[in-house]
Formats: sequence, C-alpha cells, structure tokens
Amino acid sequence: MSKLETNTIDTISGSTSLQIGSTNTSTITLGTSGDSIVIPSGATITNNGTQSGFGGTNTPAFEAYVSSTQTITDNVMTKIQFNTENFDTNSYYDNSTNYRFTPLIAGKYFVYANVMGRAGGVNLQYYLLNIYKNGSQVRRTQIDCVGQEIDNINIFNNAILDFNGSTDYVEVFAQINDSSGNPEIYAGSQSSFFGAYKIIE
Repeated sequence: MSKLETNTIDTISGSTSLQIGSTNTSTITLGTSGDSIVIPSGATITNNGTQSGFGGTNTPAFEAYVSSTQTITDNVMTKIQFNTENFDTNSYYDNSTNYRFTPLIAGKYFVYANVMGRAGGVNLQYYLLNIYKNGSQVRRTQIDCVGQEIDNINIFNNAILDFNGSTDYVEVFAQINDSSGNPEIYAGSQSSFFGAYKIIE
C-alpha cells in the first residue's frame, strides 16, 4: 500500500471530468472516522448506482388492522383494538395489550388510521374517529348522519406527530352513536387499519 499526500486533485487542462479508480478498483474510501466530507454550495451529486447507509429511511414503521369485529359501547369513546400486524419493522407496536405505537427513535412521524364504524341497522347517528398521543386527543374527525338511514361509515384520520423516542405513544379511539345501541368496528385489513412511519428530515 502506498500513500499520496496532496492538497488538491484537479483535472488536466481541457478536461471536464475527473475519475477516481479504474479497472483495478473494488472499494473507494473517503476519509476516516471523525472526518467531515464537505459538498460545497452549488455542487450537484448524481447517483447512477445503488446507495447504501445514507439518505435516511422511513422506519420505524408499522401497520395493523382489526381482524375480528369489535363491539363497542354506544356513544362512548373506545380504543380500537388493531390486533393483527401487516408489518412492524422494529416491533414498536403492541398488538395484544395496549394497541399502541411507541417508537423508540425520536423524530416526526406520519400517523394514519382508517376505521369503518357500523350500526345495528340503518341507525347510525354520528361517528368520531380520534388520534390520541400520550392519552390526549390530537386529531378529531367527525361525521354527523342523523336522519340519513346509514348503516356504516368509513372514516380516515391522520396527523404528523413528534415523538421523543422513549415514552411518547399513539393510539386510535372511536365513538359511535347508534340509535339501536349496538355499534361495531368492522374488521378487515382494507376496512379498519392503523399505521405510522418516521419522516425523513
């Protein structure tokens, strides 16, 4: 191994490109631990290959759904039990006890929920779907349908929330007023689901 020490590597006069490495090159390493590699303002980075280890990822991430009909008390705000996971990249979602997402990596997260509420017949009066952070409501969606003879409604809700990476958590609650007194949360991965993913900042 040989070592070249210099302050500037530049193209020869008249050339418009500089190549580092050729037919004998397998790995090119820039700097060592603790170094800073600076891309100046106005410069352009063009990637025609595969990037790895930089650029960020949208994880932690999860999505879960209600796998069997959940009967809830009429006109009472109730936590939705999303008990079956489609995916959970870091195992931060509890799908058996608290039905909450507690990401242990700090940052901003996009949180979403879609829940189909169903009445016992065409008796649905109104329906609220709320996102709760740390036990308090942060997003509310409501549909009023008094006198409309509606049996079920699909509601979507979402929020961008900051998580501290330790104790912050998010849950989904619903409240359905059903004149027959028998509201339900419809099951199915396409009907009642809850998910979140970290936003690249």
